[in-house]
Amino acid sequence: MPYVRPLVLSDAPPYLGAMPELTDISLSPSAAARVAAIATRQGKSPILRLSVEGGGCAGFQYRFGLADEIESDDLAVDRDGVTLVVDQVSLDLVRGSMVDFVESLGGAAFQVTNPNAASGCGCGTSFSV
Repeated sequence: MPYVRPLVLSDAPPYLGAMPELTDISLSPSAAARVAAIATRQGKSPILRLSVEGGGCAGFQYRFGLADEIESDDLAVDRDGVTLVVDQVSLDLVRGSMVDFVESLGGAAFQVTNPNAASGCGCGTSFSV
């Protein structure tokens, strides 16, 4: 496969203006609000940890939980006073994802829109690559 040089901001035509900053993972405003509410109710810091574990009906499963601190090798993303942290091993499986909080008639849950997932299960908590 031939080498393709990545596009850098200086390569963009002037009429496009500044390109948005690309992030490895993002947190939606509704997810940030929900984490803030849960953390306040439990008297904890508003730090949401997303990790990926083997298992689930599709191969890997997402795990969410409030974290007490940010580890030195975590990727940390801030939104509205809430921090989303992901360890380096899990990051390889969720890079480019959006963590959202969705409420529907079936219930309410954190949901990951993962561009790396080749397939997922019906409940949305597990995936395969």
